[in-house]
Amino acid sequence: MKYTLSSFVAGLVFGLGLLLSGMANPEKVLGFLDLAGNWDPSLALVMAGAIIVGVIAFAIARQRHVSFLGFDMRLPSGDQISRRLVIGSVMFGVGWGLAGFCPGPGLVALGAGEPKAVTFVAAMVAGMALFQLIERRRQSA
Repeated sequence: MKYTLSSFVAGLVFGLGLLLSGMANPEKVLGFLDLAGNWDPSLALVMAGAIIVGVIAFAIARQRHVSFLGFDMRLPSGDQISRRLVIGSVMFGVGWGLAGFCPGPGLVALGAGEPKAVTFVAAMVAGMALFQLIERRRQSA
């Protein structure tokens, strides 16, 4: 129960942060990504703040074996840059630049009633399903 409650609270705080920072607003995100046009640098501060929090959180987490809620710590262990990682990163960036959403803000915008988010989330789910299909075929070959 405490895991479910803490997950809900963390998701709620994250979603509210995305809404308040403008990260769930595709026009604001696209303005940030438009370096050659009318660039809006305000999201750079949001990202810098998120990076600082993340660096501190990972530094603390690396020194712990158990989370604050008493669960085993499971941190990513990969440190290799693979072809799949690069391709996935490029696809993520292109999607973010075209839609103005990435997965978290897309879901928040969907919940906030943003019409463009419906198309984005549908495409995201279709992409995840396609990935699963390709992965299953790849692993069985």
